[in-house]
Amino acid sequence: MEDKEYILITGVAGLLGNHFYRYLLDKGYNVIGIDDFSGSYPDLLSGHPNFTLYSKKIGEDDISFIFKKHNIKTVYHFAAYAAEGLSPFIRKYNYNNNVIASVDVINNCINHDCKMVFTSSMAVYGSQKAPFTEDMTPKPIDPYGIAKYCVEMDINEAFKQFGMRYTIIRPHNVLGIYQNIWDKYRNVIGIFIRKAIKREPLLVYGDGNQTRAFSDIKYYMNPFLSVLEEHNNEIFNIGADNYFTINHVANLVKDIASDFNINVDIRHEEPRHEVKHAYCDHTKAKSKLQFNDETDLKVLILEMFSWAINQPDRSVKLMDYEVSKNIYSYWL
Repeated sequence: MEDKEYILITGVAGLLGNHFYRYLLDKGYNVIGIDDFSGSYPDLLSGHPNFTLYSKKIGEDDISFIFKKHNIKTVYHFAAYAAEGLSPFIRKYNYNNNVIASVDVINNCINHDCKMVFTSSMAVYGSQKAPFTEDMTPKPIDPYGIAKYCVEMDINEAFKQFGMRYTIIRPHNVLGIYQNIWDKYRNVIGIFIRKAIKREPLLVYGDGNQTRAFSDIKYYMNPFLSVLEEHNNEIFNIGADNYFTINHVANLVKDIASDFNINVDIRHEEPRHEVKHAYCDHTKAKSKLQFNDETDLKVLILEMFSWAINQPDRSVKLMDYEVSKNIYSYWL
């Protein structure tokens, strides 16, 4: 076993992982990354002498040797497939990727005495009255939210029985460069940007009056680091305070696209099963983690658009639906 300590990030090529591993390296930490690239791209990662990458599928491939080989101090478990609206149609895939894979990480944290920082989701709150607070009893309305709450409960039991240290963070609607905008089912602003670049209509599901709070990934970095050793056995909401309708966001992307001489329409399609108003209260994170969100949504979308327009023309894949009954027409 190596003497130097490492921080392990699962889902290192995803939005959270990609930004955080760069942040940690800049701070002088040694980082191990795991990703299977099922929802991300190797070319979005950069090499560094203090960064080691393992291409593994957690829950299927053996990852215990990584814990045995390296002196891992804390695991940031970011790996997930966060297509909330799609999850009723891919239940098995959802639970394998979001529950079974997480159990593999939990087992290794127990066996190797590592702390686990788990990014859960605002989806655990379900249709309760926003803004959501950490003291609310979770009431998820879809398999994705159920999966995240299941892992939260298992983590807490691992603490009670084995003393496994943990911190749970519930982020929501996070944006930034390196995000997978080529996923057909998740990251609404990323989807809008991709469609705009392709000169395709921006699809709004239902009346577009759903409200969400979108946040810039850069404001997550210091709070993530602050739970490396402290704030054990606590839960924190992290995200933006200001919320907007999806109609507002679609028009914002449309206006920014016009700055690039791209003109697109907005089209309303059938509504989907989702929470109408979803955003959180962040008082606890502001108090204990010095979290301070200053997201300027227009500036953020412009930054993402400028990045995305210079990316390769990646393909957009259809998932293998396990249930096709009542599936939405725009996913066929």
